[in-house]
Amino acid sequence: MSSGRRARRLKNEINMVPFIDVMLVLLIIFMVSAPLLPTGVVDLPSVGQARQTPQQVIELVVESEGAVRIRVNQRDVETTTMENMVAQVQALQAQSPGGAEGSPVIISARKDLRYDTVMQVMDRLNRAGVPRVGLSVRPTGG
Repeated sequence: MSSGRRARRLKNEINMVPFIDVMLVLLIIFMVSAPLLPTGVVDLPSVGQARQTPQQVIELVVESEGAVRIRVNQRDVETTTMENMVAQVQALQAQSPGGAEGSPVIISARKDLRYDTVMQVMDRLNRAGVPRVGLSVRPTGG
């Protein structure tokens, strides 16, 4: 009763040929289309030149959690608390030759001080509406 038919065995292996064909087609498409794509231009901020240097620069040196030393044109004026700092900065800006807009405020801090304290100083100045507040940076030697 052998009818000449053989029982078909299933193959338990993955046929990789169609997968390789699809990958090669995709590779060719990406190789052809990649040079045609426009490159993205990122506008990075640059350091601009000021029209004129300010006549008065107020520097706030954060000494500790509650003490701030106020310096005007690199000369120490006084040491104050965080609560009185904003009023004194506004008074110094009002006395400056350019008015409140003329004197920038720069915040400096010790390296070992928590950054949260610096952020509190910036927040107090921002809430009081003090314009032109920046952070002091020290250039790294290369």
